[in-house]
Amino acid sequence: MKAVDFDRAPLLAIWEITRACALACRHCRASAQDLRDPQELSLDEGRKLIDEVAALGTPLMVLTGGDPLQRDDLEDLIGHGKSLGLIMATIPAATGRLTRDRVFRLAAAGIDQLALSLDASTTAVHDAFRQVEGTFARVMAAAAWIREAGIPLQFNTVLGSWNLDDFDDLARMVADQGAAFWEIFFLVPTGRGTDLTGCTAEETELLFEKIHRVAVTAPFTVKVTEGQHFRRWFAQHDDVDRLSAFQPGRRVIASRPVNAGNGFVFVDHRGEVFPSGFLPVDCGNVRNAGLAEIYRDHPVFRELRNLDLLEGRCGRCDHRDLCSGGSRARTFGATGTYLGSDPSCAHLP
Repeated sequence: MKAVDFDRAPLLAIWEITRACALACRHCRASAQDLRDPQELSLDEGRKLIDEVAALGTPLMVLTGGDPLQRDDLEDLIGHGKSLGLIMATIPAATGRLTRDRVFRLAAAGIDQLALSLDASTTAVHDAFRQVEGTFARVMAAAAWIREAGIPLQFNTVLGSWNLDDFDDLARMVADQGAAFWEIFFLVPTGRGTDLTGCTAEETELLFEKIHRVAVTAPFTVKVTEGQHFRRWFAQHDDVDRLSAFQPGRRVIASRPVNAGNGFVFVDHRGEVFPSGFLPVDCGNVRNAGLAEIYRDHPVFRELRNLDLLEGRCGRCDHRDLCSGGSRARTFGATGTYLGSDPSCAHLP
């Protein structure tokens, strides 16, 4: 994958193609409801947005929701992105819309990766978190269809106080299901997630150690989201270098951190642009301004890329360039400012 200058373009663009979803997940940043918004970007507007993403030089695009399967033109959008050379992924919800036929239609459209949410290793706990009975069974069925279709399978797991003790069983389940990727999200308090308790700084440190050991031994790639200070933990533990060396060609941490507005951009269902879906600061609308203009020139995006503006512990930290100041989204959700200190980081500079 080609290098991307984060001052000029994001590495990853996420477009929330709809906010409609039949689930009521306890952590949902969008507080989604099972109702389409008539102001959603149209197919033509969506194609134009995808054109802009490709023109920026951004290599990766994820179509998310809500539930992307609620849009019948999902395959058209994927095909358009593929025609422009983009790597396209989507994250369907585990509802009745997620069928074998739809999985194979997504495959035919050229989808590069399909992600499923997996929040617990047991049916009861997962379904309670998604607040709809039968979602765990649908995830397992869909995983089999995705493997059958030859699409790289990813599982997404949100970590918080409710499932810390389930980490080891979840890791084993991800491996048993033949996943290519496991993306681990550390809870950001936004949307319905404000009612949940995330990991403490001390719990996060313990999880970083577990995540690293999984990353260097599991048959899948581990990705960490809203846990940018995993890179700081890695740098502080000299002993992990030896262990990591036994995985030739596997990058345990990314070459550089991606953070809200700094290598990342989010467009919601109505075209509003945010530094991240977890950092709800509106910076304009693609119906009125170009995506490149917003990403490169909006004051919020420019501030988020200027680490000299960071305050508190993150501003003084000797590792800030390594982790880009930790999660700017969590900082905003917890403190009301995106330039403060990430409360989930235990490091004292």
